[in-house]
Amino acid sequence: MDLYFIRHGLAGQHGDYANDRERPLTDEGKRKTRQVAQQLHGLGLRFDLILTSPLARAKQTAEILRAEGLGKQLEEAEYLAPGGDLQPWLNWLGTWRSPDKVLALVGHEPDLSTWAELLVWGNAHGNLVLKKAGAIAVTIPDSGSPIATSRLFWLTSPRFLLGHEKK
Repeated sequence: MDLYFIRHGLAGQHGDYANDRERPLTDEGKRKTRQVAQQLHGLGLRFDLILTSPLARAKQTAEILRAEGLGKQLEEAEYLAPGGDLQPWLNWLGTWRSPDKVLALVGHEPDLSTWAELLVWGNAHGNLVLKKAGAIAVTIPDSGSPIATSRLFWLTSPRFLLGHEKK
């Protein structure tokens, strides 16, 4: 099963919102995320499910992915909020996983890259960095624990997908 970790797009300035959970994507963040989604769609990528953090910037990113045809089904998952726990997701994955499915997790850093490192290497050292609107993809084995048994096959900067557009 293929799993894509996708970080939310460029969001409003941290600290400018009384409730950080409500911090939205900026207009530039929406535009660039839409362009990245269009490029991913053009590469033939489709998700059976998009799981997203409940925070506004992640939900907006997930909605853009869905609107650009990358998936039809979208669900929120609290464990994808900043500081979320991997174990509830692993429990859920045990009931959802299938060899032919493709899953997207939309969330935040450093959690997404930490989860990817755990799945691939069994521990996290902070060596993977996921840029805003970037993607990491791993293949999860069909059965058993995905921890330290998954294979990294893609780490993409949004800059690459945007034709090296300057920030």
